[in-house]
Amino acid sequence: MSNPSNTKNPLLHVATLGRTVGLRGDMNFIIKTDFPEQFIAGARFVDAKNNTIVLQRVDRERNLVRLEGVTTPEAAKPYVNTKLFASYEQTRRHCHLEAGEFFWFDIIGCRLIEAEKILGTVKEIDRFGAVDYLRVATASELLDQGEAKEFLLPYQKPFILATDIERKEITVSGAYDILQAS
Repeated sequence: MSNPSNTKNPLLHVATLGRTVGLRGDMNFIIKTDFPEQFIAGARFVDAKNNTIVLQRVDRERNLVRLEGVTTPEAAKPYVNTKLFASYEQTRRHCHLEAGEFFWFDIIGCRLIEAEKILGTVKEIDRFGAVDYLRVATASELLDQGEAKEFLLPYQKPFILATDIERKEITVSGAYDILQAS
């Protein structure tokens, strides 16, 4: 996947523009985020070449958008399959979290700790059905003991006891058993 981010200013793939629809340059819109509220008229995103794309009109019920300056299907065609990206800061500003909820990009990089033992570090998050799973790279000390290189842990109770984004730590229970069974 082409991603214009770098380590100083990482970006998130939040949507992809689809085929053109109708005579006014509207386009199908595939949302790739849990926060559709950020897609409003006037919202700004960047593409893989770091070009700014401004949404002029958004119809979330029909999954259609019109881009600023695009008024015909011919003008919209170059944007077909364009991925839209948002910065972490932009995401924090425009996406509301409930108490106890965290952005995936804040959870990635957290250490998993069970009974004061570091099991590994979250390297990715996968969603299977309605459950998010932490993909954990096993700590080197445990690798030396013959444990699996990585394991999946459901990000839900009873496995997750506490998440401390400031300390980059997730306190877990039962995760070591899952690691050993991996």
